[in-house]
Amino acid sequence: MVSQLSDATGNNRHINWQWLWLIALVAPVLWLGRFRADSAVAEDVSAPLPVETQVLERINEYPVERTYTGEIVARRSSDLGFEQAGTLVDVLVDEGDSVLAGAPLARLDIRSLQAQRQQLEAQRRQAQARFQELQQGPRQEDISAVEDLQAQLDLARLQQERRENLYAQGAISLEERDEAAFSADALDSRLSQAQSQLDELKAGTRVEQVSAQDAQVDQIEASLRNLDVSLSKSVIYAPFNGQVSLRFVDEGVVVSPGQSIMRLVEGTALEARIGVPSQMDCGITNGSRQIVDVNGQSFEGRVTALLPELDDASQTVTVVVTLSPDGQPTLGETARVILQDQQRETGYWVPTSALAAGERGLWSAYVLNPPEDSATDNVFEVARRDVEVLYTEADRVFVRGLLQPGEQVITSGTHRLVPGQLVQN
Repeated sequence: MVSQLSDATGNNRHINWQWLWLIALVAPVLWLGRFRADSAVAEDVSAPLPVETQVLERINEYPVERTYTGEIVARRSSDLGFEQAGTLVDVLVDEGDSVLAGAPLARLDIRSLQAQRQQLEAQRRQAQARFQELQQGPRQEDISAVEDLQAQLDLARLQQERRENLYAQGAISLEERDEAAFSADALDSRLSQAQSQLDELKAGTRVEQVSAQDAQVDQIEASLRNLDVSLSKSVIYAPFNGQVSLRFVDEGVVVSPGQSIMRLVEGTALEARIGVPSQMDCGITNGSRQIVDVNGQSFEGRVTALLPELDDASQTVTVVVTLSPDGQPTLGETARVILQDQQRETGYWVPTSALAAGERGLWSAYVLNPPEDSATDNVFEVARRDVEVLYTEADRVFVRGLLQPGEQVITSGTHRLVPGQLVQN
């Protein structure tokens, strides 16, 4: 049945009474469904939420892993040169060559040194002969020499007398007479000197003369030894087993004392030199084992030195780690060592899932408090504790704050919790 009504404007409206009966029947059903849904929600809200917890344990320190860097260096590295100036005539090795200790590497021109040595050897032989003569005394040759001079002097005196007679007769000139006299006087002087030496030899050589001659021989021999040292230093020998990393000059160059000719590094014994803070408590001791990371590769090593000096630039002390000879890295590469530093702080380890965002950018954690009017076991109220994160390690953090030892901290589902909410452990 359809009714027709007139509104104030005179327009007619048609009302379908069948729709009115349908709305009257459906409305109670919808209201009943909503009431049951609200009841279910209320029942869910009042039920304690199950949570997982962890008992807090207070500790007074915690380890912190820190990475420190350094450089791979050779245990021994030397820039080799000559102690004296000279012309470089031979370089026996090239860059990259491996050499053994004692092997010759380079040579200087030694011709002038060899000539000086020959001269000193001649002087030594002469001094030794004189020394032997002083030790042995007069020889037959010395006596014969004196006798020969005596005979020559006697003949010269006879010739002088004849010249005097001839001059008196006017047969010769005054000059010829003076020549004969001068020759006789000269022979007399030589004879006197030779006779004096012979008398000394017959009387025995003085001890001071023998000692002086012996000292002269020693002096020449010392000069020879010094020259031999200079000759030996004209060759560079490898001071240790190693590899030639750089060659600075070639043959023909006149080098000065101390000028670097080549660089030799000990390639079989590499070290990692790592700078660590001087106040760091990382437990590093001489002989301790360490793992050194170089470009993602790990190398075993042993701490061989803790250098006592503090680096002015980095304010660190240097830890020397000698690497094992198996599979060594390249010189100059960056080395990294992970060390544990014990931080003396009182706090608690909790999972990262136990943290919830707090106010003003801080962090909070939720703990369990027994409700005052609960008669059900394992039902607690949620309480919030503000905390400060000191250190993060993988899936856990070290925090300090208002937490107490023995409290149970909620470890999951913190985003669904509010203070005062009932939960079940």
